[in-house]
Amino acid sequence: MKNSNAFLYCLIAVIFVSCSSSSSEEQYLDLSDEERLVLAKKIAHNTIMVDGHVDLPYRMRIGGFSLQKEILNVAERTEGGNFDYPRSKEGGLDAPFMSIYIPSRYQESGGAKVLADSLIRMTKGIATTWPDKFAMAYSPQDIQRNFEMGKISLPLGMENGAPIEDDIGNVEYFYNQGIRYITLTHGKDNLIGDSSYDTTYTHGGLSEFGVKVVNEMNRLGVIVDISHVSDDTFYDVMEISKAPVIASHSSVRHFTPGFERNMNDDMISKLGEKGGVIMINFGGDFIDETFGEKSSKVNEHIVNWLADNNRKRSDPEAIAYIEKYVLENNPFPSVGKVADHIDHVLNLVGVDHIGLGSDFDGVGDTLPTGLKDVSMYPNLIAELLKRGYSKEDIEKICYKNIFRVWNEVIAFAKST
Repeated sequence: MKNSNAFLYCLIAVIFVSCSSSSSEEQYLDLSDEERLVLAKKIAHNTIMVDGHVDLPYRMRIGGFSLQKEILNVAERTEGGNFDYPRSKEGGLDAPFMSIYIPSRYQESGGAKVLADSLIRMTKGIATTWPDKFAMAYSPQDIQRNFEMGKISLPLGMENGAPIEDDIGNVEYFYNQGIRYITLTHGKDNLIGDSSYDTTYTHGGLSEFGVKVVNEMNRLGVIVDISHVSDDTFYDVMEISKAPVIASHSSVRHFTPGFERNMNDDMISKLGEKGGVIMINFGGDFIDETFGEKSSKVNEHIVNWLADNNRKRSDPEAIAYIEKYVLENNPFPSVGKVADHIDHVLNLVGVDHIGLGSDFDGVGDTLPTGLKDVSMYPNLIAELLKRGYSKEDIEKICYKNIFRVWNEVIAFAKST
């Protein structure tokens, strides 16, 4: 087996050296699936890989993490969840944006800023607890440096602008805490603007305060993230923001008609015109409109079987039955579905406007077969190679596009 793997790696090395950029895509197409996966793993480990959205901080909060006692030790392989250090290294993930997720209920109950502060401290605690494995990152240059040292970078993005509250000074406060993008809304309309999941249409897009927030983010060098916003809010942002913006974890509405959380073709085109990037979400509901119905049917069958057989899910017999039934009636989309979304954006606006925003640890048990956790990015890369994407294309999708946007946002801030 070792000799076989050695032969494959030698084959891949020859391809890298001998193929010109104009013919490499054809060479990738000529490889077997096994050879292509070996190449994909090589690309994943030799290329910086940025993921626009990983919900580890909130998972850690729920899991009981504290800086005094690491109940959830992400430096080691963990039970459940989608992210930890060993699996990140296996998959080639170098810079997952840590989502400082603020549930919408904090907009009503108060405490959004306090929760954000605690999640930021918790995330920074990962880097101080395991400094040989993790490091904070506040710029593309930080990520590059950490990559060269073999460390996983932890850039910070805040999911929901609610912690800004009604104080524009809090934008700079969170910038100083290390936040480098802000998802303007989440599940409900807030003081900044309207949410894609809300039907209240409180402001009809951005509020007057939201306009100030976007301008202040531009001034400071904080990336504006339009995932979760309503269509009206998106179009307002496109008019107001003087720097390119991102969708940190959204997919393509073409494949999920009526799902406003995803972006329609016109929105993607306007995002591209402004130099932005859509970072594709891996969640089943985001990439396959049939997933919900298929999943419901499987769950209904399992619930009925448990009742009919007087079994609990934890019973060995039930575990074996459920595993077999799900395998035979797999409701989950394939890696190819994620690639379909990437293809669609490519055809609309080109490869320079595509990134990866998995939503790992944030979409529950909905992830595609072959993309269940951070160890599996090479499966997606292999699928892209199979479809004719070049190594340069994949590098752009993995990090160069988001680096470009981030650097342009920084440059604009420095020019003001």
